[in-house]
Parts: sequence; C-alpha cells; structure tokens
Amino acid sequence: MERYDQIYRLYRDFDTETLEAYQDFVDLFPPVDSRVALDHWEEATDELERRKAEIRDGFDEEGDVFAELAATLSRDQAFTALDLATEYERPVNALVLDVDETLRTAGRTDNEIPRDVLHRLHQLHEDGVPIVVCTGQTLENVKGFLIQGLGNELVHSGDLSIVYESGNGVFTPGHGPDTKQLLYEDLDDEITDVFAAVRSRIVTEAPDEIRRGCHLQGNEFNVTLKPNAETGTPAAQEVIDHALVYVVDLLADAIGEQVGYDGGSSGAEAAPASWARALYSRDPEIEQVLRSRDALPDVDPDDVPADLAAILERIDVAYYEADAAEIVSLELDKVAGVEAAFDVLGVDDPFALVMGDSKSDLRVMRWLEERGAGLAAAPKHASRDVLDHVIRTDELLFDEGDAASILELAAGTNLFAELDG
Repeated sequence: MERYDQIYRLYRDFDTETLEAYQDFVDLFPPVDSRVALDHWEEATDELERRKAEIRDGFDEEGDVFAELAATLSRDQAFTALDLATEYERPVNALVLDVDETLRTAGRTDNEIPRDVLHRLHQLHEDGVPIVVCTGQTLENVKGFLIQGLGNELVHSGDLSIVYESGNGVFTPGHGPDTKQLLYEDLDDEITDVFAAVRSRIVTEAPDEIRRGCHLQGNEFNVTLKPNAETGTPAAQEVIDHALVYVVDLLADAIGEQVGYDGGSSGAEAAPASWARALYSRDPEIEQVLRSRDALPDVDPDDVPADLAAILERIDVAYYEADAAEIVSLELDKVAGVEAAFDVLGVDDPFALVMGDSKSDLRVMRWLEERGAGLAAAPKHASRDVLDHVIRTDELLFDEGDAASILELAAGTNLFAELDG
C-alpha cells in the first residue's frame, strides 16, 4: 500500500492541478514570434520548475518521478496508472495506434491529430517506446500527415512503423531491405484473382448513386469505396450503406464466376449474392445495414455451398459507418501487420498499448490479450464489440478527441515501473 499512500499524499499536499496546467502550457505553447509571449513562456517555465522542486524535496530520492507524475497525470489517472503497473508489473514497450476516429476525429478535432496527442507521442518515443501506426489508409496518405504532425526525424528514426491498408503492407523507414514489406504478395491466386476481378469492375458496374457519390481509394491491394461527401454526414452514410450492399454482391458474383457456381441462374439454389449477404450479416453492423435496406436474404448462412464458402470465409467485408465499405483478406489483417512491424522494430517481448475503434483493431486487442501482451483502449464512440472488450479488460475508455489522456496513462504506468524496476 506504500505507493498508494504516496499518491494520496502527492495529490493532497501539493497543488497538482496548477502544476499540470503549467506543464501543459510549457509543452504546448505554440511557436510565435513575440518577445512578450516568449517572456511569458519563460516565466511559466521557471514557475513550473519551482513547483516541481517542492515535490522533489518532499519525496527524497524518488522525487523526480513523483514530480513528473504530478505534472502529467490527474489524481484519477495516477491511481489508474498505479493499478495497471501493479497488475501487470511491466512497462508499456510499444504503441499500436489506429488513426481515424482514434487519434483524430472528424467531429472534435477537424480530422487533425491534436497537438497534445502529438506531444505525448514525442515524449513516449523519446523514452524509447516504438510506435506502430496501424490504419486502413494508403501508405502515402499516412506518411504525409505523420511527417507533417510528428516530423521527418521521428518518422525516419527507425522506431516507427506504419501498418497500412489494414495489414496489407508494413513500412518501417531506416531498416534497409526490411523497410517496406508487401505482405499481400504472399497470398495465393485464388484470393488475388478475386480482388483483381472486383477492382476491375467496382466502378464501371456501380449504380449511378454509388459511381457519382463514391470514389475508389488508391490502395495497393484492398478494394475500398469512400464517400465523396464529408465523412460522418448523413449523405456519406446513405451512399456508404448502399455501397456496402453493392460490394457484397459484386464480391459474391466474382467468386461465383471463379468457382463456376450458377445456382442463381439455374433457379435450383440462391444466387451467390444471397449467400454472401447471409454470411456477412453475422456481423451485427452489416446485418443492421442490410436490414435497413431490405436486403437481408431468406437463407441460412450455415447452408452456404462449400465452393462459395471456401473463398468467402477467407475474405472480409468491412463497414465503417459513413466512412467506407471495403473488402480485405482475412489472412492479411492488422494482426499480421503488427507482427511484421514488431519483428522489424525488434519488439521481441511486447507489452503494447493498442488504441482503436473498429473490428480490425479489435483483432489486435484480442491477439495481445491472448498472449498477456498488452492493454486495450478505445474512444467511447467505438463499435460495440470494441467497447465490450475494453470494458471487460481494463476499462480504458476516452472521450472523443482525447487520445492524449490514454497516452498519459501509458507514460504514468512506465513511471511507476521505473520506480519499482
């Protein structure tokens, strides 16, 4: 109980709220060309140091760590970090981070990664924690905003890896021949031929509403339809819901042609699209969309013909509300990408913090949980399955746009590990 007593004393005897405010001001002060502003920043820096010195004096040889805790974490955060450090007895030694609707949100951060999040990432990187950015976006998109936000030096430090297109490729600058790994090249022809067929037809055969309201994302492998309307708007939701049904049907048709299944045309059995809709409706979010569009088939997913099921069950259809509809290979998910990234980064015994909001992130969370190798955190607007997992484990939920609070927890957990290491 000694550590808990120390935390009680720290937040009882010192004005930690003011200390934290000074720390945030000093850390996040924007670059301005003003002598008056610079003088104000220097005064705040001096006051911050004075207040930290008081804490150092009050905690003897452990004073440096307690001063950093007080300047970084609220009282509740400090107790949560101590609970995590006590339960797992390990520091966080890797970050696995989704971007959209996790680090940044359309609703609260104007689709920009907030400055406090970028600052916390810099701090953890300086403390030796590798960063794996894990996203469904294309490599070029991710590289661009990461360099803009984190800086060229960090991105090319050798301690950051980008898992892009939900695991189709891994980009880890500074690692020679291992810098870029095209994981999709290891897939067999049965899968790559289906993806090629869908990609070649998805725009030209699309209904007018989808062809005019969506665009094909420039992926290396995945096939992804994105709305032309602003993400998250009713217009985007309407066209993506329509696109989801279209993508499922087109995928089924391509597989049916590949395996020579013509049940629908012969009238003997349901069409490939009906079987595919039934199979993918096992996902509650997809089932809801199909139901809302009166597109749920009257067939049992357990009765899907074996030749169709053999391929359908190797391919996933992903639905991101008002954002995207896509097909991905189940053999190349974010887990495969994270494994490859850890290998290149030299993370041999991971205890990672995973932050994400969607089904693809949930797979990484479960993979790490099965190995006792990490923590899971999610925004409160994440998908229901993600929320259920996070609540069942460590309850690391955060408000929309407030990913920094979880990164602060990771830093605090590592500070406690340093105390007891």
